[in-house]
Amino acid sequence: MTDGVNFRLRSAARLSREEERELIARLQRGDASAGALLIASHLRFVTHIAKRYRSYGQPLSDLVQEGTVGLMEALKRFNPERDVRLSTYAMWWIRASIQDYVVRSRSLVRIGTTAAQKALFFNLRRVAGALAEGEPVAEDFARTLAARFNTSVADVIALARRIARPDQSLEAPVGDGAEGVRLIDRVEDDRPSPEDLVLAQSEFRLWRERLVRALAALPPRELMIIKRRFLAERAPSRAALARELGLSKERVRQIEMRALARLRAVIEAAVGSAEKRASAAG
Repeated sequence: MTDGVNFRLRSAARLSREEERELIARLQRGDASAGALLIASHLRFVTHIAKRYRSYGQPLSDLVQEGTVGLMEALKRFNPERDVRLSTYAMWWIRASIQDYVVRSRSLVRIGTTAAQKALFFNLRRVAGALAEGEPVAEDFARTLAARFNTSVADVIALARRIARPDQSLEAPVGDGAEGVRLIDRVEDDRPSPEDLVLAQSEFRLWRERLVRALAALPPRELMIIKRRFLAERAPSRAALARELGLSKERVRQIEMRALARLRAVIEAAVGSAEKRASAAG
């Protein structure tokens, strides 16, 4: 951005209705400088709205920047034929953009995405101070918000507690005397251990070998039906397989059931033999 444009952005005066309509018409014809002047003339308005959200902990400059994004979106959508000023139309977009930023910045965990969830967030901020001191949100207040935003009282209370409790770094030290101990060191790792992974892989190979041996023991027609019905990427129905083989659907079912029984018997016998060997070795 050039110094001249910077100067205009800082010093642009408020526009009359006629000046505003003329600039919007120029912008819609592709004149980018008209858009810059429209944004500059509304920066005071954006700042006025942004100041209402300073208590949420974000820098005013960031709030103004997000509000300007909302103003730019409003410029894209504004219809000058309507009998309203740009500021009246843009107010909702500016406020929505700032609120989105506040909610996004509040927590690493997404708090809310819908308009109702964001409205609930800003209503709950009124009681965040009491919650920070350990006091629970009043049940009648929670019930009122739950009815208003079509959610449960439990969800309202849970969200209120999340708002009152800021995110904590996993690198933060734990306890007064626990030197060198971080919060991440106390977080339980629910991933399988290397020993568990090796055991699972070994068991998988064992069961695969048993299945291969059991399949090899089936008669050819039973093997074909089992492969088509259970091992194919797209398994045909019994009726379709019956038409293909020139058999009745009931006959295909009988062969399938008999093959499954054979497989079960072979695998159970293999498991029994393995358990006996393990018992003898122990």
